[in-house]
Amino acid sequence: MENSVLLQMKNIHKQFPGVYALKNVDFELQAGEVHALLGENGAGKSTLIKVLGGIYSIDQGDIFIDGNKVTIANVSDAQKNGISIIHQELVLVPYMTVAENIFLGREPMNALRMVDYDKMNRDAQELLDAYGLNIQADRRLGKLTTASQQMIEIIKAISFNSRILVMDEPTSSLSDKEVDYLFDTIRRLKSEGVGIIYISHRMSELNMISDRVTVMRDGEYVGTKVTKETDNTELISMMVGRELTNYYTRTYSATDETVLQVKDLNSGDFLKNINFELKRGEILGFAGLVGAGRSEVMRCLFGIDPIESGEIEINGTITEIKNPQQAMKNGLALVPESRKEEALFIQQSVQFNTTIKVLEQFMHGIFVNSAKETDIAQKYVDDMSIKTPSLKQVVGNLSGGNQQKVVIGRWLATTPSILILDEPTRGVDVGAKAEIYAIMNELARQGVSIIMVSSELPEVINMSDRVVVMSNGIVAGCLEREDLSQEKIMHLATSAM
Repeated sequence: MENSVLLQMKNIHKQFPGVYALKNVDFELQAGEVHALLGENGAGKSTLIKVLGGIYSIDQGDIFIDGNKVTIANVSDAQKNGISIIHQELVLVPYMTVAENIFLGREPMNALRMVDYDKMNRDAQELLDAYGLNIQADRRLGKLTTASQQMIEIIKAISFNSRILVMDEPTSSLSDKEVDYLFDTIRRLKSEGVGIIYISHRMSELNMISDRVTVMRDGEYVGTKVTKETDNTELISMMVGRELTNYYTRTYSATDETVLQVKDLNSGDFLKNINFELKRGEILGFAGLVGAGRSEVMRCLFGIDPIESGEIEINGTITEIKNPQQAMKNGLALVPESRKEEALFIQQSVQFNTTIKVLEQFMHGIFVNSAKETDIAQKYVDDMSIKTPSLKQVVGNLSGGNQQKVVIGRWLATTPSILILDEPTRGVDVGAKAEIYAIMNELARQGVSIIMVSSELPEVINMSDRVVVMSNGIVAGCLEREDLSQEKIMHLATSAM
């Protein structure tokens, strides 16, 4: 790592109506360094990055690059100063080609002032080949995997000759093999002197890829540690302001009563003969590699995707579920994998998003009982410890973790007997994770049956009564709690590949 300061952010302040998002924040990035940025959702990480990227203007403070004070008033200013941000939600255009995405807005022109597609494809292909990506520049981007699209975002940033690269939760949708490739790319960028700001809630990644870690809490700078000189316990304590003595909360209260049984379920050309059962008060984990078919099973159960053959029994009765409305009538609720694409009305309020599935509780014809609606929303904001200035706050303005808790609260308002949670803690900080685990445990203790799809093996092992492992569209096995280990889960997860 080169010992030269590339970026300094000093005494950064940013205020929104009713809340201080950043207060006296300092941050430093060296050339050839991976500097992790940690903090609970709402700690100010995203706001700091948006200030650096020219999305937000600062109220007070200074930014220096190579020791020179710079003004970053917009995204164009950020790019001119060699700053690129790869957001957690990819901002590519799926119906355009890879090359068109890389050079979007700065397409090479020929003598007739028309886009020179041949040159654009050649230049893009050179970049792809240079980083060992087996991707054709003229391929439509929407046909690529999420991991490949993530790499295209990195290539796009490199094409700007960026010296400062921000990665926001870059591994959240990647398999272990894809993460290894991403880390190899990061190490190459480091060797070329690029400074990387790395945001992740996966503590295990920090020792693998970061040099230093800066922790934020409640919009303020807490401290910076050299990664190899600290540990998870110290970092978590800095993040939440306390020690999390009970990170995973489980009392294991499952009964022998079967509430859901899936028999020989088939869907499309992928899901084959899916069989499993769910007990009352049980947390049933679903594990497997990315693309194993876990989310597809949940979509079938909830009536989103068609079931071609097989049976679903709920409380011993064969039940037909052809759409989400039928699923809800039978006591099912689904918190989907992608909250922004599949769950949230991002421009609507917290109250709207919380109560949208229970309109019948406060609407009678054209009459709306506003007080009742407010009471319902407030209950789940309180129960889920959602950080929001008010119920009227636009949900898109909340942090990712608080958005996730809004979605969970919405479905809890329907009082489901079977709750399906697909990646419930993706992009959620350790404090919020602990709260979600405690909520899951309490729901199970009350007799709610939970199916939890998760790519995080420690989460699966510590929160599940049993774990169904999928591989390539089939159920590869089911492990009892006493048999759970990462080795056994991974052995089953790769058995059908």
